[in-house]
Amino acid sequence: MVAVTAEPPVTEDVAWFRIDDRVTAGTARRAAAALAERLGFSGSRGAEVGLATMELASNLHKHADRGSLLLREVRTGDTSAVEVATVDHGPGMSSTGLAFLDGHSTTGTLGIGLGAVRRLADATAVRSGPDGTVLTALFTPGPGPVPREPFAGVTRPMTGEGACGDAYAVRRDGGRLGLLLCDGSGHGPLAATASALAVRAFLGSAPTAPDAMVRRLHEAMSGSRGGAVAVAELDQDRGVVRYAGLGNIGGSVVAERRRGMVSLPGIAGYQARSVRMFEYPLPPGAVVVLHSDGLTDRWELAPGLGAHPPLVVALTLLRDAGVRRDDASVLVARAERA
Repeated sequence: MVAVTAEPPVTEDVAWFRIDDRVTAGTARRAAAALAERLGFSGSRGAEVGLATMELASNLHKHADRGSLLLREVRTGDTSAVEVATVDHGPGMSSTGLAFLDGHSTTGTLGIGLGAVRRLADATAVRSGPDGTVLTALFTPGPGPVPREPFAGVTRPMTGEGACGDAYAVRRDGGRLGLLLCDGSGHGPLAATASALAVRAFLGSAPTAPDAMVRRLHEAMSGSRGGAVAVAELDQDRGVVRYAGLGNIGGSVVAERRRGMVSLPGIAGYQARSVRMFEYPLPPGAVVVLHSDGLTDRWELAPGLGAHPPLVVALTLLRDAGVRRDDASVLVARAERA
């Protein structure tokens, strides 16, 4: 039995949509409404989710360069929520405050879209600048608490693939937060199966140090395609992050500057000659980032980005650094400030 307190939400990235026209916007709306129905939302609440998704997608089509929409399921205990995120490459909003006001428009329309989204959603977040806009909206089936966690992850399959070979998981063991990121070898369903084995072993094992956990993942992935794995443990009481990695997962702690964490060569499930744990300082407010090699290592957190919700940070990094033709994933966690 796993000793986990206050079990974190489990998130599934259901589908990505490249919003090139109104037809795709309509497809995203129908998919969001269908997801809400599958999760037990009432008919009226599901219609609201679909309407908000259509507004977000239409906004991308009208105003944005290379806009994409992500549909997610967020499970917390016995409750599931729908989360919609949009990402684009500009030109950005001149004022995010004005953009969410009813009646504000830059194209001569009624300008009620984003205002309606904010009213219908249980929680929203936005970051916008000349490089583009990232916006998230969470919809619960009814009144109740909205999960606000200091971590978030996101995955995106390689273009042309229906399944993403990357996966992540988060667990709490007492006062410590454990992170896993796995990049299954190759692409498609077999890579996704390898990553799923790692997630199952990570969540189903008794608490242990990151290096011992990586060895467990290596054993659990035997017989699969294998993959690159990394485990980080945030210990805020001691102000440290413990880290062990096998393969080409990128790990960093970002405080006043970015400090890379060391992964050793190998393939979990195939070859693990040496697994070691390293320890790094974790100042209050620091951001820990794990990512697969679908992202280039040449990224930096823009000034002020680390203060945004972790999902906004993860989506921004995916947009800006996820330029390789590959499965891609980012997991972000923030140390609480004293």
